[in-house]
Amino acid sequence: PPLRYPAICTFKGGSESEGQQYIIHGGKTPNNELSDKMYVMSVVSKNSKKVTFRCTEKDLVGDVPEARYGHSIDVVYSRGKSMGVVFGGRSYIPSAQRTTEKWNTVADCLPHVFLVDFEFGCCIAYILPELQYGLAFHVSIARNDTIYILGGHSLANNTRPDNLYSIKVDLPLGSPAVSCTVLQGGISVSSAILTQTSNDEFVIVGGYQLENQKRMVCNIVSFEDNKIEIREMEPPDWTPDIKHSKIWFGS
Repeated sequence: PPLRYPAICTFKGGSESEGQQYIIHGGKTPNNELSDKMYVMSVVSKNSKKVTFRCTEKDLVGDVPEARYGHSIDVVYSRGKSMGVVFGGRSYIPSAQRTTEKWNTVADCLPHVFLVDFEFGCCIAYILPELQYGLAFHVSIARNDTIYILGGHSLANNTRPDNLYSIKVDLPLGSPAVSCTVLQGGISVSSAILTQTSNDEFVIVGGYQLENQKRMVCNIVSFEDNKIEIREMEPPDWTPDIKHSKIWFGS
């Protein structure tokens, strides 16, 4: 794929030949173009000096997510099957509204949840009443058949609400079932880095809590019996460069 900052997830294939794959979706190029393309990247061979990758574009059909950036893509596993989940992000305003002055104006994507079959490229969009508005630069955590959506930025009202949503995907023999639950205990954050530190624990670092206010605290996200808990942890001793720079790091 061309240079871009996209959404990326890891997909563990069902057979040994597939191994571990990386799904690259959407993104913004240096020319300010947005993409709705999806790529599958996998390791072909590996030795001590060189790793060879294969990257192929995946044809998508059905409710294809519009070109976007600042979104998330994850993989859920249910009943021995897997599915990709695309949510949120930003896109350019509709072509009918784009003038020379507003050509690069972006808006929140509609709060639809897209399921993507990586094998056949089929996409299905779901409208869930609990998701009232679009979010970009949120944090997403995938665990088994559930995606947790944390924080994010709403362009419509310029807020970073302390959202915490649980999106559950059931994959029976028939049509998939998608449901959303609003949880308590979320945090206000956007553009943060998420790192998994153990099977049941994640760490959130960086990001913004206001437009010009960097987020200097860190959080631990832990799971126990499918319950999620978010608590603050002691931050590192930030260097002066980090403390005083205007630009912060994020995903």
